[in-house]
Amino acid sequence: MKTDKNIFVAFFLNISFSIIELFGGLFTNSIAILSDAIHDFVDALSIGISYFLEKKSKKEPDNIYTYGYIRYSILGALITTVILITGSIFVIINALIRLFNPVTINYDGMLILSIIGIIFNLLAAYMTKEGDSLNQKSVNLHMLEDVFGWIVVLIGSLLIKLFDIVYIDSLMSIFISIYILFHALHNLSKVIDLFLIKVPKNIDIDKIKKHLENNTDIIEIHHIHVWSIDGYNNYATLHVVSNNPEKIKKFIKKELLKFNISHSTIEFEKEEEKCLEKNCRL
Repeated sequence: MKTDKNIFVAFFLNISFSIIELFGGLFTNSIAILSDAIHDFVDALSIGISYFLEKKSKKEPDNIYTYGYIRYSILGALITTVILITGSIFVIINALIRLFNPVTINYDGMLILSIIGIIFNLLAAYMTKEGDSLNQKSVNLHMLEDVFGWIVVLIGSLLIKLFDIVYIDSLMSIFISIYILFHALHNLSKVIDLFLIKVPKNIDIDKIKKHLENNTDIIEIHHIHVWSIDGYNNYATLHVVSNNPEKIKKFIKKELLKFNISHSTIEFEKEEEKCLEKNCRL
Protein backbone atom coordinates (compact mmCIF):
# COMPACT_ATOMS: atom_id res chain seq x y z
CA MET A 1 0.00 0.00 0.00
CA LYS A 2 2.86 2.40 0.80
CA THR A 3 4.34 2.04 -2.68
CA ASP A 4 1.19 3.06 -4.56
CA LYS A 5 0.51 5.94 -2.12
CA ASN A 6 4.02 7.25 -2.72
CA ILE A 7 3.49 7.02 -6.48
CA PHE A 8 0.26 9.05 -6.10
CA VAL A 9 2.16 11.75 -4.17
CA ALA A 10 4.78 11.85 -6.95
CA PHE A 11 1.97 12.20 -9.51
CA PHE A 12 0.40 15.13 -7.64
CA LEU A 13 3.74 16.93 -7.23
CA ASN A 14 4.71 16.37 -10.85
CA ILE A 15 1.44 17.55 -12.38
CA SER A 16 1.42 20.63 -10.14
CA PHE A 17 4.98 21.62 -10.92
CA SER A 18 4.69 20.93 -14.67
CA ILE A 19 2.00 23.64 -14.85
CA ILE A 20 4.29 26.07 -12.99
CA GLU A 21 7.12 25.13 -15.35
CA LEU A 22 5.03 25.69 -18.47
CA PHE A 23 4.26 29.29 -17.56
CA GLY A 24 7.78 29.78 -16.21
CA GLY A 25 9.34 28.50 -19.43
CA LEU A 26 7.21 30.86 -21.51
CA PHE A 27 8.08 33.76 -19.20
CA THR A 28 11.84 33.12 -19.20
CA ASN A 29 11.98 32.03 -22.87
CA SER A 30 14.09 29.05 -21.77
CA ILE A 31 14.00 25.91 -23.94
CA ALA A 32 15.54 23.97 -21.04
CA ILE A 33 12.60 24.86 -18.77
CA LEU A 34 9.97 24.42 -21.51
CA SER A 35 11.51 21.05 -22.37
CA ASP A 36 11.43 20.03 -18.73
CA ALA A 37 7.81 21.21 -18.48
CA ILE A 38 6.90 18.82 -21.30
CA HIS A 39 9.08 16.14 -19.71
CA ASP A 40 7.40 16.59 -16.30
CA PHE A 41 3.90 16.61 -17.78
CA VAL A 42 4.64 13.37 -19.63
CA ASP A 43 6.14 12.04 -16.39
CA ALA A 44 2.97 12.96 -14.50
CA LEU A 45 0.85 11.18 -17.10
CA SER A 46 2.97 8.03 -16.96
CA ILE A 47 3.10 8.16 -13.14
CA GLY A 48 -0.71 8.37 -13.08
CA ILE A 49 -0.82 5.22 -15.21
CA SER A 50 1.76 3.62 -12.92
CA TYR A 51 -0.34 4.46 -9.86
CA PHE A 52 -3.37 2.68 -11.32
CA LEU A 53 -1.35 -0.36 -12.39
CA GLU A 54 0.54 -0.53 -9.07
CA LYS A 55 -2.78 -0.72 -7.20
CA LYS A 56 -4.01 -3.41 -9.56
CA SER A 57 -0.81 -5.41 -9.07
CA LYS A 58 -1.69 -5.88 -5.37
CA LYS A 59 -4.71 -8.06 -6.18
CA GLU A 60 -4.55 -11.67 -5.04
CA PRO A 61 -4.23 -14.59 -7.52
CA ASP A 62 -7.43 -15.96 -9.01
CA ASN A 63 -8.50 -18.41 -11.73
CA ILE A 64 -7.66 -15.87 -14.44
CA TYR A 65 -4.29 -14.66 -13.13
CA THR A 66 -2.97 -17.67 -11.25
CA TYR A 67 0.35 -15.91 -10.48
CA GLY A 68 -1.53 -12.85 -9.28
CA TYR A 69 -1.65 -9.37 -10.84
CA ILE A 70 1.91 -8.43 -9.93
CA ARG A 71 3.02 -8.00 -13.55
CA TYR A 72 0.68 -5.05 -13.93
CA SER A 73 3.35 -3.22 -11.96
CA ILE A 74 5.91 -4.19 -14.61
CA LEU A 75 3.53 -3.02 -17.31
CA GLY A 76 3.45 0.33 -15.51
CA ALA A 77 7.26 0.45 -15.56
CA LEU A 78 7.25 -0.33 -19.29
CA ILE A 79 4.76 2.42 -20.13
CA THR A 80 6.55 4.94 -17.91
CA THR A 81 9.93 4.18 -19.46
CA VAL A 82 8.74 4.23 -23.08
CA ILE A 83 7.03 7.60 -22.53
CA LEU A 84 10.20 8.93 -20.90
CA ILE A 85 12.34 7.79 -23.85
CA THR A 86 9.94 9.38 -26.36
CA GLY A 87 9.86 12.64 -24.39
CA SER A 88 13.67 12.76 -24.15
CA ILE A 89 14.09 12.36 -27.91
CA PHE A 90 11.51 15.10 -28.52
CA VAL A 91 13.35 17.46 -26.16
CA ILE A 92 16.74 16.77 -27.80
CA ILE A 93 15.36 17.58 -31.26
CA ASN A 94 13.85 20.89 -30.09
CA ALA A 95 16.98 21.84 -28.15
CA LEU A 96 19.11 21.29 -31.27
CA ILE A 97 16.81 23.58 -33.25
CA ARG A 98 17.10 26.28 -30.56
CA LEU A 99 20.88 25.80 -30.40
CA PHE A 100 21.19 27.14 -33.95
CA ASN A 101 18.48 29.77 -33.44
CA PRO A 102 19.30 31.32 -30.03
CA VAL A 103 16.96 33.80 -28.28
CA THR A 104 17.24 36.11 -25.26
CA ILE A 105 16.91 34.26 -21.94
CA ASN A 106 15.44 35.59 -18.67
CA TYR A 107 18.14 34.12 -16.46
CA ASP A 108 16.74 35.55 -13.20
CA GLY A 109 13.45 33.73 -13.83
CA MET A 110 15.38 30.56 -14.63
CA LEU A 111 17.27 30.89 -11.36
CA ILE A 112 14.09 31.18 -9.28
CA LEU A 113 12.35 28.33 -11.11
CA SER A 114 15.37 26.04 -10.75
CA ILE A 115 15.36 26.51 -6.95
CA ILE A 116 11.62 25.73 -6.82
CA GLY A 117 12.21 22.75 -9.12
CA ILE A 118 14.92 21.32 -6.87
CA ILE A 119 12.63 21.60 -3.81
CA PHE A 120 9.60 20.02 -5.54
CA ASN A 121 11.54 17.12 -7.02
CA LEU A 122 13.58 16.44 -3.90
CA LEU A 123 10.29 16.07 -2.04
CA ALA A 124 8.93 13.73 -4.72
CA ALA A 125 12.17 11.70 -4.72
CA TYR A 126 12.01 11.37 -0.94
CA MET A 127 8.36 10.21 -1.06
CA THR A 128 9.13 7.50 -3.63
CA LYS A 129 12.46 6.24 -2.26
CA GLU A 130 10.86 3.34 -0.34
CA GLY A 131 9.17 0.40 -2.02
CA ASP A 132 10.13 -2.89 -3.62
CA SER A 133 8.60 -2.83 -7.10
CA LEU A 134 10.38 -2.11 -10.38
CA ASN A 135 7.53 0.26 -11.17
CA GLN A 136 8.15 2.28 -8.00
CA LYS A 137 11.89 2.32 -8.64
CA SER A 138 11.22 3.57 -12.17
CA VAL A 139 9.18 6.46 -10.76
CA ASN A 140 11.85 7.22 -8.15
CA LEU A 141 14.49 7.25 -10.90
CA HIS A 142 12.45 9.92 -12.70
CA MET A 143 12.33 12.07 -9.57
CA LEU A 144 16.08 11.79 -8.93
CA GLU A 145 16.84 12.62 -12.55
CA ASP A 146 14.62 15.69 -12.28
CA VAL A 147 16.53 16.84 -9.18
CA PHE A 148 19.77 16.46 -11.12
CA GLY A 149 18.25 18.28 -14.10
CA TRP A 150 17.21 21.28 -12.03
CA ILE A 151 20.66 21.50 -10.43
CA VAL A 152 22.08 21.73 -13.95
CA VAL A 153 19.52 24.43 -14.83
CA LEU A 154 20.50 26.35 -11.67
CA ILE A 155 24.18 26.25 -12.63
CA GLY A 156 23.34 27.12 -16.24
CA SER A 157 21.24 30.15 -15.30
CA LEU A 158 24.12 31.47 -13.20
CA LEU A 159 26.53 30.99 -16.12
CA ILE A 160 24.15 32.78 -18.51
CA LYS A 161 23.79 35.64 -16.03
CA LEU A 162 27.55 35.97 -15.52
CA PHE A 163 28.79 35.43 -19.09
CA ASP A 164 25.71 36.06 -21.28
CA ILE A 165 26.20 32.80 -23.24
CA VAL A 166 22.60 31.97 -24.23
CA TYR A 167 23.37 28.69 -26.02
CA ILE A 168 24.15 27.16 -22.59
CA ASP A 169 20.36 26.82 -22.20
CA SER A 170 20.11 24.51 -25.23
CA LEU A 171 23.23 22.57 -24.26
CA MET A 172 21.81 21.98 -20.78
CA SER A 173 18.58 20.68 -22.25
CA ILE A 174 20.46 18.26 -24.53
CA PHE A 175 22.77 17.10 -21.74
CA ILE A 176 19.89 16.45 -19.31
CA SER A 177 17.85 14.61 -21.95
CA ILE A 178 20.76 12.37 -22.99
CA TYR A 179 21.41 11.53 -19.33
CA ILE A 180 17.73 10.64 -18.79
CA LEU A 181 17.61 8.70 -22.07
CA PHE A 182 20.63 6.59 -21.10
CA HIS A 183 19.10 5.55 -17.77
CA ALA A 184 15.66 5.02 -19.28
CA LEU A 185 17.09 2.64 -21.90
CA HIS A 186 18.88 0.73 -19.12
CA ASN A 187 15.60 0.44 -17.21
CA LEU A 188 13.80 -0.63 -20.39
CA SER A 189 16.25 -3.51 -20.88
CA LYS A 190 15.37 -4.82 -17.40
CA VAL A 191 11.65 -4.69 -18.15
CA ILE A 192 12.11 -6.43 -21.51
CA ASP A 193 14.15 -9.19 -19.82
CA LEU A 194 11.20 -9.85 -17.49
CA PHE A 195 8.68 -10.03 -20.32
CA LEU A 196 10.99 -12.35 -22.29
CA ILE A 197 11.25 -14.63 -19.21
CA LYS A 198 15.02 -14.32 -19.16
CA VAL A 199 16.91 -16.01 -16.32
CA PRO A 200 17.52 -13.33 -13.63
CA LYS A 201 21.08 -11.97 -13.57
CA ASN A 202 21.66 -13.08 -9.98
CA ILE A 203 20.80 -16.71 -10.83
CA ASP A 204 23.42 -19.21 -12.03
CA ILE A 205 21.60 -22.36 -13.18
CA ASP A 206 24.79 -24.45 -13.52
CA LYS A 207 25.80 -23.51 -9.97
CA ILE A 208 22.36 -24.46 -8.61
CA LYS A 209 22.40 -27.77 -10.48
CA LYS A 210 25.89 -28.66 -9.24
CA HIS A 211 25.01 -27.68 -5.66
CA LEU A 212 21.85 -29.81 -5.54
CA GLU A 213 23.49 -32.81 -7.20
CA ASN A 214 26.01 -32.96 -4.33
CA ASN A 215 23.22 -34.63 -2.40
CA THR A 216 23.77 -38.39 -2.72
CA ASP A 217 20.00 -39.01 -2.96
CA ILE A 218 19.86 -36.98 -6.15
CA ILE A 219 21.00 -38.84 -9.26
CA GLU A 220 20.48 -36.01 -11.74
CA ILE A 221 18.72 -32.69 -12.22
CA HIS A 222 17.60 -31.43 -15.64
CA HIS A 223 14.97 -29.38 -17.46
CA ILE A 224 15.54 -26.40 -15.16
CA HIS A 225 13.64 -23.19 -15.86
CA VAL A 226 14.09 -20.06 -13.74
CA TRP A 227 12.32 -16.73 -14.27
CA SER A 228 11.08 -13.71 -12.37
CA ILE A 229 7.57 -12.31 -12.19
CA ASP A 230 8.45 -8.80 -11.04
CA GLY A 231 12.25 -8.53 -10.84
CA TYR A 232 12.32 -9.60 -7.18
CA ASN A 233 10.39 -12.86 -6.80
CA ASN A 234 12.05 -15.74 -8.67
CA TYR A 235 10.31 -18.96 -9.72
CA ALA A 236 11.71 -22.30 -10.86
CA THR A 237 10.61 -25.62 -12.32
CA LEU A 238 12.93 -28.62 -12.54
CA HIS A 239 13.05 -32.37 -13.05
CA VAL A 240 14.82 -34.39 -10.38
CA VAL A 241 15.94 -37.98 -10.88
CA SER A 242 15.86 -39.73 -7.53
CA ASN A 243 14.62 -42.94 -5.93
CA ASN A 244 13.81 -41.12 -2.68
CA PRO A 245 11.62 -38.13 -3.72
CA GLU A 246 9.87 -37.76 -0.35
CA LYS A 247 13.18 -37.48 1.43
CA ILE A 248 14.72 -34.74 -0.71
CA LYS A 249 11.74 -32.56 -1.64
CA LYS A 250 12.06 -30.31 1.42
CA PHE A 251 15.83 -30.26 1.01
CA ILE A 252 15.59 -28.95 -2.57
CA LYS A 253 13.05 -26.23 -1.72
CA LYS A 254 15.13 -25.10 1.25
CA GLU A 255 18.31 -24.94 -0.84
CA LEU A 256 16.58 -23.05 -3.65
CA LEU A 257 15.56 -20.37 -1.15
CA LYS A 258 19.27 -19.78 -0.55
CA PHE A 259 19.57 -19.01 -4.26
CA ASN A 260 16.77 -16.46 -4.02
CA ILE A 261 14.15 -18.73 -5.59
CA SER A 262 10.98 -18.33 -3.54
CA HIS A 263 8.63 -20.63 -5.45
CA SER A 264 9.57 -23.95 -7.04
CA THR A 265 7.73 -26.78 -8.78
CA ILE A 266 9.56 -30.12 -8.82
CA GLU A 267 8.83 -33.13 -10.99
CA PHE A 268 10.45 -36.36 -9.78
CA GLU A 269 11.58 -39.18 -12.07
CA LYS A 270 13.02 -42.59 -11.27
CA GLU A 271 16.43 -43.58 -12.57
CA GLU A 272 15.06 -45.96 -15.19
CA GLU A 273 12.34 -43.55 -16.27
CA LYS A 274 12.62 -41.78 -19.64
CA CYS A 275 11.86 -38.03 -19.58
CA LEU A 276 9.13 -37.24 -22.11
CA GLU A 277 9.93 -33.51 -22.35
CA LYS A 278 11.62 -32.23 -25.49
CA ASN A 279 15.17 -30.97 -24.81
CA CYS A 280 14.76 -32.33 -21.29
CA ARG A 281 18.48 -32.40 -20.58
CA LEU A 282 18.82 -28.61 -20.48
